[in-house]
Amino acid sequence: MIYPVILCGGSGTRLWPLSRKSYPKQFVPLVGEQALFQASAQRLTSSQTLPFAPPCVITGSDFRFIVTEQLAEAGIDPGSILIEPEGRNTGPAVLAAALHLAGLDPEAVILVAPSDHVVPDTEAFHAAVERGLEAVGQGKLVTFGIQPDRAETGYGYLELPQAPDGSGQAVPLNRFVEKPDAETAGKMLAAGNYLWNAGIFLFRAKDIIAAFQQHAAALVAPVQASVSNAQTDLGFLRLAPEDWAQAPDISIDYAVMEHADNLTVVPFSKGWSDLGGWDAVWRESGPDARGVVTSGAATAIDCRDSMLRSDSDNLEVVGIGLENIVAVAMNDAVLVADTSRAQDVKLAVEALKQKQAPQAVQFPKDHRPWGWFESLVVGGRFQVKRILVHPGASLSLQSHFHRSEHWIVVEGTARVTVDDEVKLVTENESVYIPLGAVHRMENPGKVPMVLIEVQTGSYVGEDDIVRYEDIYARGQGAKG
Repeated sequence: MIYPVILCGGSGTRLWPLSRKSYPKQFVPLVGEQALFQASAQRLTSSQTLPFAPPCVITGSDFRFIVTEQLAEAGIDPGSILIEPEGRNTGPAVLAAALHLAGLDPEAVILVAPSDHVVPDTEAFHAAVERGLEAVGQGKLVTFGIQPDRAETGYGYLELPQAPDGSGQAVPLNRFVEKPDAETAGKMLAAGNYLWNAGIFLFRAKDIIAAFQQHAAALVAPVQASVSNAQTDLGFLRLAPEDWAQAPDISIDYAVMEHADNLTVVPFSKGWSDLGGWDAVWRESGPDARGVVTSGAATAIDCRDSMLRSDSDNLEVVGIGLENIVAVAMNDAVLVADTSRAQDVKLAVEALKQKQAPQAVQFPKDHRPWGWFESLVVGGRFQVKRILVHPGASLSLQSHFHRSEHWIVVEGTARVTVDDEVKLVTENESVYIPLGAVHRMENPGKVPMVLIEVQTGSYVGEDDIVRYEDIYARGQGAKG
């Protein structure tokens, strides 16, 4: 069996405002209808030729319910979801997955891949994995190198002894090369014996564990202890935080790959992108003859080599006479940038953090295990929200010190508890929650339930909550 390991962390600041710390790019449908994470999971589980086991996903606590929700939407049942107590880079993450899977299957073959890459030709990718399996059987650590089509400065490179022969067969690796400057990238492209480092790996669990023991011994003890002391929580496996904190923060490239002598590379030339900036999204979105991409409620008039995107149905984006411009609009933030400065979008995020603007890190929709909400209007002593609750889901039994609430159901049916009274509230009906009342909202139906919530009081912050019961096992003060 091949056990896919999907790395699902990061903040994706170069794709702000669609990608933010609270909802990074892998969960967003940047190219096509599916989120990048969903497309990656399907690519790593659906094959007519490869024996894929259910995937192992490594993510953070804040994303665990988003992961399960998006996997369910894609019809994928995960094998395991490991929760990192904190991000420690790819080295500890890959080692934790290898130790966990080796405990389930001592001969496990692991295919490690990020959750936010675009690989348009799934069959060609599966064929590349098949070509790598022979080397894996010989105890090799396999990495995948992308045939470059431009002098890209945003990627690391793999140097080969000679240019690939076009067969796609595994070849030796000379060395890893850091992200180059423009002049060096141009020379490497011309040389022909350099590939982009995709950060995708294939190896047996026992071989990568042995490589960590040889080249990054300081990682092994804390990560092993964190896996051994992990606790099951609602189907997730929470790695032990005290042990995890002792693991060095290091990538798998620095920890192992740059030191190992049993590496081999499978060249891949059928298209790939890590969507590392809006310029990459523009390329992958298929520009028209004038180099223009529009998405959502966007209109381009006499524009060239530009991308206009609106992710709000109520916000029309119109560009006139633009050239080399990226314009991305949401209902709470708008980005306008020269395409050549796409890698500098992270500077905008830092500037917004300095201003303490919530848009720097917080997505407009606040995703929770039961669904999501978004604030429509916020005033001095009130707030209006739209709330969606998934079928069969339930908010916690809770009360508030500083606010009362009015709920108006606009889609579906809600089962509402207010102190000792429980009743059904259907579309176009409402209910009042007095300040201090113990209450709960549930969706007993088979379709999503949507309501408008009007909060009034001296304080309407998300931390004004006393939680009495919660099926998601969140503690006091946790939001939602």
